[in-house]
Amino acid sequence: MNLSIKFAFVLVPAFAAALQFPSPTSSNEISRRSAVSKLISSSAAAVASSATSSILLPPAVANAVDSVNQVTLNSKNKKAFPLASFGLQVYDDDTAYRLTLTALEVGYRNFFASVLAGNQKGFAKAVKASGIPRDELYICGSVLSNRVNGEQAAYQKTKQGCLENMSAMAAGNIDKLDMIMLDYPCQNGESIRGQWQAFEEMASKDKTVDDLAVSNFSPSQLDAILVNPDATKPTVNQLPFSVANHPQGILEYNAKRDILVQSWSPLSRVLPRYGKSLDDIGKKYGKSAAQVGLRWIVQNGACFSTQSKNKSHFEEDLNVFDFTLSDDEMAKVTQLAA
Repeated sequence: MNLSIKFAFVLVPAFAAALQFPSPTSSNEISRRSAVSKLISSSAAAVASSATSSILLPPAVANAVDSVNQVTLNSKNKKAFPLASFGLQVYDDDTAYRLTLTALEVGYRNFFASVLAGNQKGFAKAVKASGIPRDELYICGSVLSNRVNGEQAAYQKTKQGCLENMSAMAAGNIDKLDMIMLDYPCQNGESIRGQWQAFEEMASKDKTVDDLAVSNFSPSQLDAILVNPDATKPTVNQLPFSVANHPQGILEYNAKRDILVQSWSPLSRVLPRYGKSLDDIGKKYGKSAAQVGLRWIVQNGACFSTQSKNKSHFEEDLNVFDFTLSDDEMAKVTQLAA
């Protein structure tokens, strides 16, 4: 399985410290796809106060441990959310076009076309060329607006990002997204609420998106939105959750808020370290180490976004919904990174 291609970008210092990312090459940059996330301090306190150590599944994904391959998000959007997503990486529009067509051919219907990848136009053109009806696809764009400070500045920057997504998607005649995601939170609650206001207007006024989501949000950053009882609740929080990185509390604090966790780095550190152990478990089911790693994510009540340039790997990553790991096998996988 190819390892994830790295993104480099600015991350607010407070969040980087909270997650305890490895020291970046510069004070303002980290590698998104190779970062190791630690438990956010505020979630640790919440977990410590609980008498149970079992993983709490969001109500929407409580049945994901069987053969379910899609769920309904907390928005109650009638369009189902496939648990397996193809996430485009940093490459040119022509490569994005080709790989999107490959993903569509093998059966992917959920796509994360991040603005960070810089190839939304190539993705959109592939969707148009495929001939697959738009209503059969779940498409997520993203906005990067965490570098500004203040509610109004965050609102304006996020609003600009929303418009830029729609401009790029227009290359494939895509005039509405299923989801828009904040790649990172701003550094304080006021600014986060400015970001979120722009997202809510994109849905309610512009009507160019249905579901709103976040990435790399801590409990306190989620609550900066949810402190307003009338706020639209985030549907998904995209986090570096995997066999190699599953700090206690990462699922619980999202489940408590009825938010689905999506792994943005499900295999990058898993296969080099734990491939042999996962492969041994997978032999019983005729599955690969990668498939066992992805299945472990699903059975924990989360979902994933993978990437590849290899058609067989696309097929492999999608084929994880026809078997179920036993409780003992789940426990063994969990303990690999203990």
